[in-house]
Amino acid sequence: MMSLRSWSPIPRGSHFSLANIPFGIISTITSSEPRVATAIGDSAFDLAAFAAHNGFSALSIVRPFEGVFSEPTLNAFAALGQPIHNVVRKYIQDIFLASTPHPNILKENKELQKICLIPLKDVRNHLPFHVGDYTDFFAGLNHASNCAKIFNVPLQPNYKHLPAAYHGRASSVVVSGTPIRRPSGQIVPVPGQPPVFSESKKLDFELELGCFVCKGNKMGEPVDVNEAEGYLFGVVMLNDWSARDIQSWEMAPLGPFNSKNFGTSISPWVVLTEALQPFFVQGIPNDQELLPYLREKKKENIVDIKLSVDIASQLYIIPAIAII
Repeated sequence: MMSLRSWSPIPRGSHFSLANIPFGIISTITSSEPRVATAIGDSAFDLAAFAAHNGFSALSIVRPFEGVFSEPTLNAFAALGQPIHNVVRKYIQDIFLASTPHPNILKENKELQKICLIPLKDVRNHLPFHVGDYTDFFAGLNHASNCAKIFNVPLQPNYKHLPAAYHGRASSVVVSGTPIRRPSGQIVPVPGQPPVFSESKKLDFELELGCFVCKGNKMGEPVDVNEAEGYLFGVVMLNDWSARDIQSWEMAPLGPFNSKNFGTSISPWVVLTEALQPFFVQGIPNDQELLPYLREKKKENIVDIKLSVDIASQLYIIPAIAII
């Protein structure tokens, strides 16, 4: 993938290079109103302030979108559709290029830089969207197979034929860093014995990707599978917190309930679908033929992203007792 050099310092290995340009919601001590920003290097680029100071004046298209950057969520910007998202992202890239075609907009405008470029350590991140609905998918064969192993059950035969999913609780979606309380519920300490009410002893995490939909469809009117990608805004990293001992008892026959809806953490920066295009690959081959309505023409329809988890456990210090 072509490297994009910026006139603004971007540390080597930064997640927020010019190839990314994610969108999120920030506030600061000096300006407490949440508004839209993007992350570039170690800075948040305040798009509300940039728009207010005529930063989009070099954009050749009609600019009906500038007001959305003062909104406290990304919903209004997302609703404008992928063509506008991509134009704005490309323009921001152009503004920050070392060889920018618009040097007078920001590169040579030190005053505007002071207003719009804020150290990431000085911003507060907010939930990027008002979440109206939330659906949890088995998004990969390995994911589904591993979950089946946890509960010592076989992979359900429907998995290879249709998208397997259930609805989560939208109000429990919070921005990363929000404290999550360990839930309580019914668990069965000894198989075959009656349940007891207890806090969960098997609190689990799941590293996943969350995807935001940017436009809807009329009730009863399906979306063609080959047009579905155009309905997407972007992705975040997601921790689908799970209380496994509560889940194993309550999930039959209708599926998880309180064991899965007590907390879902997402990262504050949303990576646009356009930024992911270089990483689309073919998925794991399916040994079952899909019904026609689920067959995609695009073969490279899976995003190949390397993700990892670091676990930091709490350190307990036990005082030493000397017996003489």
